Amino acid sequence: MGILLASASCKSEVGRSYSKRHVDDLQQIREQGKLIAITDYNSTNYFIYRGQPMGYQYELLRDLAKHLDISLEVVVSNDLEETFNCLRMGDCDLIAINLTVTKERRKKFDFTTPHSQTRQVLVQRKPEGWEKMRESHIERELIRNQLDLENKKVYVQQNSAYYVRMLNLEEEIGDTIDIIDVPDDTENLILKVAEGEIDFTVCDENVALVNQTYYPNLDVKTAISFPQNLAWAVNSDADELRREINIWLTEYRNSTRYAVIYNKYFKNRRSASIVKSDLFTLSSGKISEYDEYIRKYSEEIGWDWRLLASLIYQESRFQPTAKSWAGAFGLMQFMPSTARRFGISENSSAEQQIRAGTEFIQWLDERFDDIISDSEERIKFILAAYNVGPGHIFDAITIAKKQGLDPELWMGNVDESLLKKSDPKFYRDPDIKYGYARGRETYNYVIQVLERYEHYKNLIEDESPSGLLSHH
Repeated sequence: MGILLASASCKSEVGRSYSKRHVDDLQQIREQGKLIAITDYNSTNYFIYRGQPMGYQYELLRDLAKHLDISLEVVVSNDLEETFNCLRMGDCDLIAINLTVTKERRKKFDFTTPHSQTRQVLVQRKPEGWEKMRESHIERELIRNQLDLENKKVYVQQNSAYYVRMLNLEEEIGDTIDIIDVPDDTENLILKVAEGEIDFTVCDENVALVNQTYYPNLDVKTAISFPQNLAWAVNSDADELRREINIWLTEYRNSTRYAVIYNKYFKNRRSASIVKSDLFTLSSGKISEYDEYIRKYSEEIGWDWRLLASLIYQESRFQPTAKSWAGAFGLMQFMPSTARRFGISENSSAEQQIRAGTEFIQWLDERFDDIISDSEERIKFILAAYNVGPGHIFDAITIAKKQGLDPELWMGNVDESLLKKSDPKFYRDPDIKYGYARGRETYNYVIQVLERYEHYKNLIEDESPSGLLSHH
């Protein structure tokens, strides 16, 4: 089984009544066909840049799913209590964040082999005008001795290991530290320090160093803990899952692949330019520079604009001058004959290309309207037809009927039938009108567009009133 990644926001609330999934360990997870992992969204673990999902935890999870040869579903939450509830109540199988291994947490969960080590550091602001000061002057203005935290306000994320560490440090220095635990996630607190809203917070050193590249006025040199392990967490009865992850992680952490991923997210000098880019979705809310047109024309056909954005990324990576070996061109990769039908050329503007693309999608919708009654299911057929043409999809529906499969369901039915269109036994059948097709390409195309759409939904709010696809 290949990797099929779907993502969904964790919408649980404190006090919510969970429906327990009957998945106890690796065998049941394999039978279910997917691993559900919860992670947080920030500038290192999980984010979108130039339309592409990225992140340290995301890439590790993707490689783990490939190793296990099962699907991966990513759930996102930046609320630690919600994250812990998600695992405890069985809504996910694995917590995949930079989770500090503590004695108290071991009472509730089991931890995997550490995926990395770090220490906790104090995040503080350099003095005003630091750029023109001598280093010795800057040092005199900063806290280097933990004893000097006496009576200082330090803001930390609720339910985090930082809060526990600050309580212990308060005990160790024998004096009062004004520890304020708040629901803000760590990177939001770092931003507040940088902007002068608060004076101090605490976070892991590797994350602090990355954020220092975004905010050069921050200092992160003062350690407040010894080195600590960061690991993933599983439920205490998931022995097989933990054992399998440990075997994989032990080898994986010594691989070149892991070193490349770690350096990419924690030692990359380009991090600052990525985060400051208009196409870094967490800060800008944008997927592409064409969002305005994508929103406008997707609304006209009743599509969620994030779905249309995912299709355009798949076609052209948002490059209006893109051209394929087969002659398809532009943001939405029109073949010349289809382009003429919808009134565009290679010289058409980005807006004109997107307008024509949505008109073509509407045309495809009308072709399948009487065949696929469920509008959300019909999206998958439209995506497939956009890639390979409606004729080949009609053929796949015919094959599905002959095979006793459901002709109105894409996954596991018509998509599998499309794969048969590269087999002479099927494409030479007299009832098959459009002949040979490379079905694997379209099979993967639908998966990839919908997978990316789930990532976009995770991190970008839909402000439009329409749902996925309305009937017109």
